[in-house]
Amino acid sequence: MKAEIIAVGSELLTPFRLDTNSLFLTSELNQAGMRVVHKSVVGDAPDEMCLSFRHALERADVVVSSGGLGPTDDDRTRQTVADLLGRKLYVNDEVLQSIRERFRRFGRAMPQINERQAQVIEGAVVLKNPRGTAPGLWIESRGKIIVLLPGVPAELRGLMEREVKPRLLALALPERLYTRELRITGIFESDVEQRVSPLYAEYPDSDTTILAAPTGIQLHPRVWSDDPAKAEKMLDEMVSRMSLALGEYLFSTKGESLEQIVAHLLIENHATIAVAESCTGGLLAERLTSVAGSSAYFLGGAVVYSNELKTSMAGVPGELIESKGAVSAEVALALASGIRKRTGAMLGLGVTGIAGPSGGTPEKPVGLVHLAIADERGARETVMQLPGDRERIRMFSTQRALDLVRRYYLYPAHGRA
Repeated sequence: MKAEIIAVGSELLTPFRLDTNSLFLTSELNQAGMRVVHKSVVGDAPDEMCLSFRHALERADVVVSSGGLGPTDDDRTRQTVADLLGRKLYVNDEVLQSIRERFRRFGRAMPQINERQAQVIEGAVVLKNPRGTAPGLWIESRGKIIVLLPGVPAELRGLMEREVKPRLLALALPERLYTRELRITGIFESDVEQRVSPLYAEYPDSDTTILAAPTGIQLHPRVWSDDPAKAEKMLDEMVSRMSLALGEYLFSTKGESLEQIVAHLLIENHATIAVAESCTGGLLAERLTSVAGSSAYFLGGAVVYSNELKTSMAGVPGELIESKGAVSAEVALALASGIRKRTGAMLGLGVTGIAGPSGGTPEKPVGLVHLAIADERGARETVMQLPGDRERIRMFSTQRALDLVRRYYLYPAHGRA
């Protein structure tokens, strides 16, 4: 079956709001055996909304919308769909009572305007929403299914998981989507494509999506099939062959982030780590501590923007900064070694660079970053010239720093001093 997603809300057509619900809905629909063939964002104008729903019903078997179920005048999804289907709206007493009860629990009187959220399209199944005042609606018409969900992400997710997905799964569709997620770092998107693209022709019943981001490249091989065993076998074989083609640049075949992989390696090796970072401004420490249980391996860190703090907090000699400059291989090495000694960590990471947009020179341009990793035997440094704006340079720097730790354990001949 084909599915289409419509995000309703004029705010989504401005630079200030982003439709993130459709990503979650796509995943849930795929898992229920439905191929999402189209997504759209439409404002609150009834004519435009009607056109979007009409076209969606022409293209898809299932249409799922988010937003436009609130109590205000610009919340018009219910009325628009009712008009399109030639059905009436009526106030559902049970829904109205549940809305009043929700306000009562919070010690508030229900504004009269909220009565609009108790309006239900004739013939619709009400999907109870314990997280908010607007219920969802499940409507069947002429062999098509329309699902109206609130736009608040927490409410939408709860309704989709508890009310909508079980109903979709009950349709017992023959096909399901089977997928894997490989993550790669250290090479460009084009290099990844060149390594794995020869495999595409050998698996014509599959398709592979490649996505690039500062936190690495993702490969998503996917198979639609009514035979789970056959699909899983094909994906296992594809992942195995892709892994060989990608080599040391592949860090996960199960969709884990690089910080999760690094956390596993540090815990497995009973290791501790500390960081001294300049241009990344605490981002490296944030990524290391984003994993639950990070207190087992992360001792702490220092954001040492000024030269004085590089000396006082990470033990970098002032004369070294004076002679080599704050952005240099020597200072990166001193940062890694210094923070390791100051904290008593088994490993130290040092980062110094020029994230921009200003501060670069012909000798040391914006994007120049020095990284170092240190253990009890000494420190090893690597230098990069990174493209992009300030945020991309900072994120790329932390990605490479985390990869230094991964390689330290997996490829010790290259990763250790």
